[in-house]
Amino acid sequence: MGVAVVTGAGSGIGRSVARALAEAGWSVALAGRRLAPLEETAGGLADDRVLRVPTDVTSPEAVAALFDAVRDRFGRVDLLFNNAGTFAGGGTPVEELSYDTWRTVVDVNLTGAFLCAQAAFRAMKEQSPQGGRIINNGSISAHVPRPHSIAYTATKHAMTGLTRSLSLDGRPHRIACGQIDIGNAATEMTARMQTGILQADGRLAAEPVMDAADVAATVVHMAALPLEANVQFATVMATAMPYIGRG
Repeated sequence: MGVAVVTGAGSGIGRSVARALAEAGWSVALAGRRLAPLEETAGGLADDRVLRVPTDVTSPEAVAALFDAVRDRFGRVDLLFNNAGTFAGGGTPVEELSYDTWRTVVDVNLTGAFLCAQAAFRAMKEQSPQGGRIINNGSISAHVPRPHSIAYTATKHAMTGLTRSLSLDGRPHRIACGQIDIGNAATEMTARMQTGILQADGRLAAEPVMDAADVAATVVHMAALPLEANVQFATVMATAMPYIGRG
């Protein structure tokens, strides 16, 4: 299929997507902060088609080293699943959110996503045959906020602008860019949603979740399209989550 880079591959959606891509025939570079979780993600996968690269996506030097390692090992980059993110400060009222927490969320969710997209774009533009695909993890929060989530929501709205600009700038170089907006996939990050999470009307309510494998299947489908076709935006969510209507 090609060579894929997955950021945030050590857990949750990143792990599910990385494994699904590998099982679909992709060679996969696993990027994440720590090696041990990347090793867990790689467990049982063909070792000759998996690369583990501990990476801090907020560091330009670390991101450059990641893509250098991928090209050294596999020769090219065909896909980036731009997934690394943090929900730091979630649940904190806006007037109490610290500057350091704001910067952490912006640095990981927005600057990190830009750095990875930029490095992938450069590789895809320079390689022969030219081109590739970038899939950004936007989130339902790219559309509507949860209470007390200003940093996360702001960065996910910004991800949509990143996606649109990459899509436009990539056209001359056969670089496609799409965004997947994910709602309530069952991961460590969403465990609290099944026990009770603050709603817009002030209630605490449990919310339904879906299997992260369903998200992975959607990414695999988006990734497998020819570069002449693109899923620009896709929303994948637990069917009954309080998002559509008054909820």
